[in-house]
Amino acid sequence: MLDKLAVIFPVNNNTDMQFYQNTWLRNYLYPVCDWPGPGCKIVCHRTSTYRTLDKKTKCFARAIKRFEDKELFIKLDDDALVDIDYVIGLIKKYQGYHKPVYISDHERTQPRNFPDSLNGVMYGNGKFYMFNRKLVQCLDTDIKYRGSPNEDSVFGGMVSNGCGEDNVEYVKEDDRWIWHKEYTNKNKHIDLSFIKNH
Repeated sequence: MLDKLAVIFPVNNNTDMQFYQNTWLRNYLYPVCDWPGPGCKIVCHRTSTYRTLDKKTKCFARAIKRFEDKELFIKLDDDALVDIDYVIGLIKKYQGYHKPVYISDHERTQPRNFPDSLNGVMYGNGKFYMFNRKLVQCLDTDIKYRGSPNEDSVFGGMVSNGCGEDNVEYVKEDDRWIWHKEYTNKNKHIDLSFIKNH
């Protein structure tokens, strides 16, 4: 079942790949790198910064259109974790679904902050979003906009422009099974955030 899953994982020079290679994610990770390197499965051939992550998002969106053997995708930040049983449940429910599916914690862009094609689009919280091949197929990866907006709003714009919001199944994520910045459960507490001196 999980062999149809690709976890899209934007990384930089400070990303601790060893940590994620020691989780259930290891066999499904598709690191999105600036330049070719060990383990890089998607390479954008440009140096990214916090202000140019929108370009990295367009890069991986173009790349995954060629992943015809994958049916479901997760975009995961490098300060987040997701529970495997939660993911398996989503796969069972949405594998082979009849329309584009976009699972996240969605909100709308505000007009004063997002002019042009990103005005008022629905987009998912960047820590986690999951979507199917039908959504990938209709993404508008040539979307035009001004400035360097939030990368997650750009993905939402690609969905809105290419698929049409009325044609997409927007599903609310269950945050009980997604950890951002920190993992706390029973007797464990793990800080997932970046080290301040990096």
